[in-house]
Amino acid sequence: MEGLGQLHRARQCDFRILRLGRTKAVAVVEGKLTQQSPTLAMELTETVMRSMGIGATFKDYGGKINSIDFHRTDDLLVTASDDESIRLYDTANATLLKTIHSKKYGVDQICFTHHTSSVVYSSKNGWDESLRYLSLYDNRYLRYFKGHRDRVVSLCMSPKNDTFMSGSLDHTVRLWDLRINICQGLLRVRGRPAVAYDQQGLVFAVAMEGGAIKLFDVRSYDKGPFDTFLVGGDTAEVSGMKFSNDGKLMLLSTIKGHVYVMDAYNGRKMQGFTLEPNPDGGTLEASFSPDAQFVISGSGDGSLRAWSTETGIEVACWTNNMGVPLCVKWAPRRLMFASASVALALWIPDLSKLPKQEIAAN
Repeated sequence: MEGLGQLHRARQCDFRILRLGRTKAVAVVEGKLTQQSPTLAMELTETVMRSMGIGATFKDYGGKINSIDFHRTDDLLVTASDDESIRLYDTANATLLKTIHSKKYGVDQICFTHHTSSVVYSSKNGWDESLRYLSLYDNRYLRYFKGHRDRVVSLCMSPKNDTFMSGSLDHTVRLWDLRINICQGLLRVRGRPAVAYDQQGLVFAVAMEGGAIKLFDVRSYDKGPFDTFLVGGDTAEVSGMKFSNDGKLMLLSTIKGHVYVMDAYNGRKMQGFTLEPNPDGGTLEASFSPDAQFVISGSGDGSLRAWSTETGIEVACWTNNMGVPLCVKWAPRRLMFASASVALALWIPDLSKLPKQEIAAN
């Protein structure tokens, strides 16, 4: 196990990583993360949102981080970087657990399977676009998934079973099953696709060129989409798409720095936010908070911004980032989010900045 030698503590004050709701908290006391802490209940409010700050950073990457993913049920985070590394972190203790290198294939998009020690990832070597099912426990490939002929730019695991989707610059979306290395379904799309499952695993969405979002029933996708939404007035390529945890909202990001919050039932555009595009031409990820109250996204000017999904008002802006934050994701189980550029940062509330009424000990 690799210890805290690679970890930079951004602050030495007493503050805590909290789980949303009445569950066990994990605290940072005098710069050391520990699980021996009181149970706290805290709601995610605008005040708490503005108090978020960097609790820990990992700066030893040799290239930009391309993608990150939190495990759905455990305190784990995985990253994929241009330095051809896959890194596994314990987010409850801000500890780097393992580094695995994929020097032959490179690594671009990555996501956890339901198992805590296995991932699926795409290559970045330009000549082999196969997806790889990797055991992090013993660094062993469990299966290869071949079919794409160009770079995979979107990868999503079903929240309910062993199926997953991939979207590629070859203008196809492919459906897979971890247990079988043969493609289970193929959809042809226009332009760059983005794919996402809803949190119940019953519906998946495919966004494509021209601002079109097509919704499919997982059980009968071969019959075509049951609904199609159009993001009027924006024909930029889609760079990312997500459902909120309650399935009521969708989040759409474009290459040109636009982020939209949409009603997942009727496609109505509820909010729109504008950011500086990535100066390198790459993608910028946006993410819902677990309760869908807020949206956070990196900007091409190097800042991180947060908005209210209800009012559309910007509630926080952080400029203390290391480069452009390309990847941003909320932890599903904790009051924490991660951002990544050429370094990984874990963001948590600073209790010293919060009024006592925002914090309730149990």
